[in-house]
Amino acid sequence: MAKQKTVFFCQNCGYESAKWAGQCPACGEWNTFVEEIVDNTSRQSQKTRKAASELTPKTINEISTVSEERQTTHMAEFDRVLGGGIVKGSMVLVGGDPGIGKSTLLLQLCRELCADKIKLLYISGEESLQQIRLRAERMGEFNDSLALLCETNLDMIRSVIERTKPQIVIIDSIQTMYNEAVSSAPGSVSQVRESTSALMQIAKGMGVTVFVVGHVTKEGTVAGPRVLEHMVDTVLYFEGDRYASYRILRGVKNRFGSTNEIGVFEMRREGLVEVANPSEYMLSGRPQGASGSVVACSLEGTRPILIELQALVARSNFGMPRRTATGCDHNRVNLLMAVLEKRLGLHLSDYDAYINIAGGLRMNEPAIDLGIVLAIVSSYKERPIDDSLLVFGEVGLSGEVRAVSMAEARVAEAKKLGFTDCILPKVSVTKELEAYGIRLHGVASVGEAVELI
Repeated sequence: MAKQKTVFFCQNCGYESAKWAGQCPACGEWNTFVEEIVDNTSRQSQKTRKAASELTPKTINEISTVSEERQTTHMAEFDRVLGGGIVKGSMVLVGGDPGIGKSTLLLQLCRELCADKIKLLYISGEESLQQIRLRAERMGEFNDSLALLCETNLDMIRSVIERTKPQIVIIDSIQTMYNEAVSSAPGSVSQVRESTSALMQIAKGMGVTVFVVGHVTKEGTVAGPRVLEHMVDTVLYFEGDRYASYRILRGVKNRFGSTNEIGVFEMRREGLVEVANPSEYMLSGRPQGASGSVVACSLEGTRPILIELQALVARSNFGMPRRTATGCDHNRVNLLMAVLEKRLGLHLSDYDAYINIAGGLRMNEPAIDLGIVLAIVSSYKERPIDDSLLVFGEVGLSGEVRAVSMAEARVAEAKKLGFTDCILPKVSVTKELEAYGIRLHGVASVGEAVELI
């Protein structure tokens, strides 16, 4: 009997090696290589036996374009992230931390689609049918459009899909599925790759929309080979503090829409509830007249979100001051504090600085730079900032305040929430912004912004 060939795969990134290694040369993780058997049997498909004349490529002008059909989910936040709704025959990967609410989100999606008589098939490899039913009873009423199945064998799943012909299939989760043609254990790199490939063939060949739940690693990325995210059409991350009530659905890849949109939900006993106005939700409970607190505006896709930036500057008792940033980039905070020391002469090297975005959100847009700067100065000088003031702008190393995109949408959001004043880059002040009735204070440098407060 011929000896079976084995290779070593990295469980973190899917890197393939002929021999075992302690550290993966691709991702740098330690002790992630596992040995798996490779099947070398040649498979000759029918496509390879077709005549060359049948595989003649078409010119780009010969291809007819048809706008994709989209099925609304009746969840505005979900539709926003997907780009307007579910595209027929697409494959969507939903990742997130354990217990964050991935299964709850997809089961709630099933409840909304049941009202449209969409034929749904929910396949679970982790929960029993009774557990799913108990969770469904908390959300509301379902009808016979939803069918449940507990199975992990992909060959059996394929036969069930071909026989029942559902319109939408949900796989929970891809790490529990296995293909009998692959000898490795479920959850391994080979099984995840082959299972995803089989589900992709079902989605594209039968025109079935497939939602796949994926586990994540400790770094927050989808577990398994990186090719998993390349194969699917859309990758969504469900994130947020599991001990807080809000959740954010973020699109990081979307072949049918924007990858910058987010959807905001609130977790309640009966399930997930959409947050139509996240700015008002994030600013609730804001302290009045407290130093070190300022409202800034960040942009997620096409949606402006007002956030509360908090800063606490206190004299350090040690030789090396602490710098802590929660919700924003730690290195960016250090850079902005260096700008304040160099350009404004503030002696911050003897002070600890703690920066926080209230509500647990994480924002990395440069437009919140000016808000961070003014919050630090406010706490340092013990001078509260007016509660009706909004701030946005990017800060450069020379202390200049640079323009940011979509200033009109930011000012419109501030007007809607009752703000009366706005500090923004001077080059962004236009007549269109003045029409909103908010007092605009254009600044060209950090020094001018500090003088205003």
